[in-house]
Amino acid sequence: MRAVALFEGAKGMLVILAGCGLLSFIHKDIHTTAVRLVEHLHFNPAKHYPRIFLDATERVTDSELWALAVAALMYSGVRFFEAAGLWLGKKWAEWFGVLTGGMYIPVELYEVARGVSWPKVILLAGNIGVVAYLLYTLNRKETRRTPALQPSD
Repeated sequence: MRAVALFEGAKGMLVILAGCGLLSFIHKDIHTTAVRLVEHLHFNPAKHYPRIFLDATERVTDSELWALAVAALMYSGVRFFEAAGLWLGKKWAEWFGVLTGGMYIPVELYEVARGVSWPKVILLAGNIGVVAYLLYTLNRKETRRTPALQPSD
């Protein structure tokens, strides 16, 4: 369970770092940086996803960057809250983990169905693994709490 807690905490930390990275672009030309990133990664800027990314960076405002950074802070707060509950072995955190992890599975399945790639498959498998482990843990705890039925005399 602590491994899942560490994983959730790491996700929270990653999102905080991304939010801080967004704040570093306030009052700066984010589009130029995006073009350099696409070139550095050797992506074709005329392709669909790089084009969406570049188009989005052309019109992003400082207030939108602030809003995204605040959203990142709120999301990471949820991840840290869940991680703390899992670390402390709280049942509510296990259910919360099942719900928050499980809600992404249909989207991930859809993405894999649209086009199979290793990152998509690994993400889906990892998420299914975490949700399955949490369900297993919840079921195991419930089984231990339920007394065995005794035959009547």
